[in-house]
Amino acid sequence: MVIAGPGSGKTKTLTVKLARILSEDVHEPRGVACITYNNECARELEQRLQALGIEAGERVFIGTVHSFSLKQIILPYAEVAGMGLPDDFQVASNGEQRGALERAYDRIIAEGDDPHARWRNQLDRYRRRYLDRDSPEFLETDGVLAELVLAYEEELRAAGLIDFDDMTLLSLRALKEHEWLREAIKAKYPVLIVDEYQDLGRALHQMVMGLCFTTGIRLFAVGDVDQSIYGFTGAAPGLLQRLSERDDVETVRLRLNYRCGSEIVRASQFALGEERGYEAPEDAAEGTVYFHPLQGRYEAQAAYVFDTLLPEALERHPNLQLGDVAILYPAAWLGNILAEAAAERGHATIRADNQAIYPRSSRLMRWLEQSAIWCCDGWRSGNPRFSRIVGEANRMFSDALQTDAARMEFQRALLRLLWERRDSTLSLHDWLGALRQEPLVEVFSRSRTLVDESEKLDDLISKTAPGEPHEEMSLGQFCGHGEGNNRINLTTLHSSKGREFRVVVMFGMDEGGIPRRRPSEREIMEARRLFYVGFTRAETEIHIVCTRDKASRFAVELATRLSEK
Repeated sequence: MVIAGPGSGKTKTLTVKLARILSEDVHEPRGVACITYNNECARELEQRLQALGIEAGERVFIGTVHSFSLKQIILPYAEVAGMGLPDDFQVASNGEQRGALERAYDRIIAEGDDPHARWRNQLDRYRRRYLDRDSPEFLETDGVLAELVLAYEEELRAAGLIDFDDMTLLSLRALKEHEWLREAIKAKYPVLIVDEYQDLGRALHQMVMGLCFTTGIRLFAVGDVDQSIYGFTGAAPGLLQRLSERDDVETVRLRLNYRCGSEIVRASQFALGEERGYEAPEDAAEGTVYFHPLQGRYEAQAAYVFDTLLPEALERHPNLQLGDVAILYPAAWLGNILAEAAAERGHATIRADNQAIYPRSSRLMRWLEQSAIWCCDGWRSGNPRFSRIVGEANRMFSDALQTDAARMEFQRALLRLLWERRDSTLSLHDWLGALRQEPLVEVFSRSRTLVDESEKLDDLISKTAPGEPHEEMSLGQFCGHGEGNNRINLTTLHSSKGREFRVVVMFGMDEGGIPRRRPSEREIMEARRLFYVGFTRAETEIHIVCTRDKASRFAVELATRLSEK
């Protein structure tokens, strides 16, 4: 177990370790499975490994716990493991999940409330917390929720569907019931690597306990309790803590922060409220922490950011690009205010929150970005290589491209379409529409797992259609190439995790925003970790923007501690 603080080089450590294991410890045809928190983490790992000459493929699985569960357990073993799924089961779209919940709600509660507004989040948390459907804990902690969970899952099965939580739940159940299945996984992957362990929840933890501490698969895990910020999705940082304290686990701590200036590293431990002994390298720049307690509404504060704060930062750092700047905030509605203020001043922005034009965490969307880069200039520079785009497609569409003939047909159609559209000024709507028509239409029609991704693509095509707000978006703007793409990053604190920027502005750092109003003790602890995660994204400057007399307790404490030096 590697406990890796912010900026400590944990991704480099993980990828070099994985490469060494493949080279020295695990021999063909066996391989290594690497489980990550989300698709963006998986993509970064794949890129780092490619730089070391290692391609994800038969010997190296890299993906989320849901992807691992689906592709390595459910698809190959569902029938023989008796999971009770039809041969042609599908992964439910958002609409199909909503319909299943509505039918289950009508059966169990039927009080006229909106089941999605009142019950969806509760149902999801309950499913992730109580994994054994036969346990007294599941049945008795909240009897109504337990009945609703069972009814919801019955509705999905009746329609031949599973959802994302089902992937881990069904896999975990099968692994517990069948020793031969655990041995089959061990035969293929004698080493399991887990990234961001603190965020992956109880189902993954139980898989690790069974596969690694019962079956004997070797474990290499990386995580940081202090960066656990996804409690609302079922993350339980205590699981990482307990794992690292086991007698049969060797725990290594990475204490140097190579990202942040030395003053930011020192201040970050005040932001966390805990001394962790993190240090910057001896040759690190100092870094600066600024506080901006402001009066007035958030619209006025946003104006200050763009009229005063950013111009002063650009003057201090003449080589600073707007793309090196990120403005972080606790809720997406603040992003709307910032985006409007930026647009009024002629600044382009790129958003990473639920108001973004498309979800950048989507693997399909990131693949489309890479394909667009190839069309803009990548075909000439070789970055990205077309073979890399094809390889990613083969992995993403693996259940639809199962034969060499199908893969070759897809590759030819993709190359023909992209080659004919090598122009960054093309309409994004037209480019996406052509790609959707061919070759993706056949892939989506044959896939059992891409309904949700298909809907995301259709939504983006709709948003860029004539008469819609993004109708003028070009292919170059979509992938970040060409003029006007030096864009300020707008992102929620949650979506900033794992990223780094030269200058960071933490906007809206007020009580009621972080932490939220009337927080529980657990919520206060997680909000503090969220504040810490945002703070440690900064390399050179960090700016805390808050409302005077309403500042977050974390900002007040940080300012007080720094003033005492």
